[in-house]
Amino acid sequence: MRTYEQDAKTLELPWPFTGRDDELELVRAASAAGRPGIVVTGPAGHGKTRLITEAVRGTEHVLVTGTPEARGLPLAAFAHLLPDTVSLHRAVRILSGVRLLVVDDAHLLDEASAALVHQLAVHGRTRLVVTAVDAEPAPGAVSRLWTGELLPRLALAPLPCEDIAHLLATAGLEPLTVRRLHRMCRGDLRLLRDVVAALGPAGRLTSVAGTGERAWRGALQVTAAVRERVAPLLERSGSGELDTLERLAFAEPLPLSLSLDDLDLEVLERLETDGLIHIDDRGGAVTLAHPLHGAVLRATAGRLRARRLAGAPRDHGPALEAERLALVRRIEQLDVRVLPTPVGEWLVAEGAGLPAGYAAVRARFARLRGEVRDAAAWAREGLRGAPGHAGCRAELRLAQGELGEEAGGDVYSGYDAVRLGEPERVAGRLPAGSVFARHADALARGDGAGLDRAAEDLEERGFSLFAAEARAQAVRAHRDPQAVRVSRTRAVALARRCQGARTPALAGLVLGELTARQRQIVTLAAAGLSNREIAERLTLSVRTVGNHLYSAYTRLGTGDRAALPWLVELPECESA
Repeated sequence: MRTYEQDAKTLELPWPFTGRDDELELVRAASAAGRPGIVVTGPAGHGKTRLITEAVRGTEHVLVTGTPEARGLPLAAFAHLLPDTVSLHRAVRILSGVRLLVVDDAHLLDEASAALVHQLAVHGRTRLVVTAVDAEPAPGAVSRLWTGELLPRLALAPLPCEDIAHLLATAGLEPLTVRRLHRMCRGDLRLLRDVVAALGPAGRLTSVAGTGERAWRGALQVTAAVRERVAPLLERSGSGELDTLERLAFAEPLPLSLSLDDLDLEVLERLETDGLIHIDDRGGAVTLAHPLHGAVLRATAGRLRARRLAGAPRDHGPALEAERLALVRRIEQLDVRVLPTPVGEWLVAEGAGLPAGYAAVRARFARLRGEVRDAAAWAREGLRGAPGHAGCRAELRLAQGELGEEAGGDVYSGYDAVRLGEPERVAGRLPAGSVFARHADALARGDGAGLDRAAEDLEERGFSLFAAEARAQAVRAHRDPQAVRVSRTRAVALARRCQGARTPALAGLVLGELTARQRQIVTLAAAGLSNREIAERLTLSVRTVGNHLYSAYTRLGTGDRAALPWLVELPECESA
């Protein structure tokens, strides 16, 4: 069967396929012979089309696409496959020979096309891979594909920040800019691409000294795609709602007490009910619910209106100090799970000055979470205004690779010995019963299961890098091959969250299990060489290289080429 494609839409995107390994395998498995297929749903722009494109790449399939322009024309989506006049029954018979049918944007199908897809699913002779935007109204015949349990449904979550960072790697953006883009676009990859593409020509990117990276600070460039995303917001004009949203945009994050004094409470309640504003969990501040909304409202207000709405400069000191103290308390409690810090993030995004004391604590919090590049970026923000600040300088050194802590001898300084594999150096010196003490005890006893349990507790508290190290130590302690594979796989998954961090515990995760040739080939693959490039370098056939990689993957417990840098000691990797 020939693969058909329509001119109305292409399934190719310019960025490489990133993340989604589990989802990719799920779609491939669901569309294999003997399976009925799958429906992939999610918000617009989240990569549904890109995912199914990758899943069916190299397979024989037929593609149809729903479009808003043709929604009123019967069987419009199938016009390239069917005669001009055809009944539903005959259309089902004609397409019964199709083994794999890909239906993109099924929520935009006309009713007849939707009924045809549904009937193909009922008859079961055609495997179906279907995408639909779950926030948009869809024909009943489409929604019944999953509500009627004809096909399994995969609800696609937004890409996590670490995958967005990988996607943007070639753009040379510093980590706080990547996080800002991740927050602003909320998984909408088409919007992300549009915003990133506009930053350079608009002159919004500045070089970060000594890093080769570029940072985005200040206003958003409002493109046509950005306007399209916020059109429903800009159209709200009833009962002063847009005016309230604009005032919040120039005042956020606004203390709740001030907002109640200056703004109409009933309007705020309506906006909160509609999901347009957010009150933080502690009830301390009001912000616009979507970061994109405030950026657009500030960028489109005009100079005179912006000057009036902005008013006199506000003192963010008390709110910033509250955030700093909350971060310090979490660090002291050995708990570095994500903590909202809207004031600090807002000041960085706007290019305002950040107190060095706050920046140092924020850098330390990020470093303890394993976010070493974020930590370095926060330290640099503090050093911009206070070049000699000792705390920021120390955090920058630590994030760039120096082990140990600044003078003070606290619990984290002692714990470094455990991370280095020397628990005997701190025997009895770590807080009794703490997760750090349990990690040290399990390591001293060579208890693989105990190390896995310590890793679980560390991960729950937000210590991704420490958890990865404990899992890597468990790999060396386990005697059961299955337990070794599980610990290694989880160590790699955790290490991938840590922005390329390299520590002694993670170095060359169990490459000793491979043959010399396998280690050689895996190292080259981890450095980014293709199978053909490896074959040419080692004077081997491409097939031989593939066979060696397959055997290595089996031993390493991974089938993901992108995970190899975390399994191999590469000289260019960053240290933590």
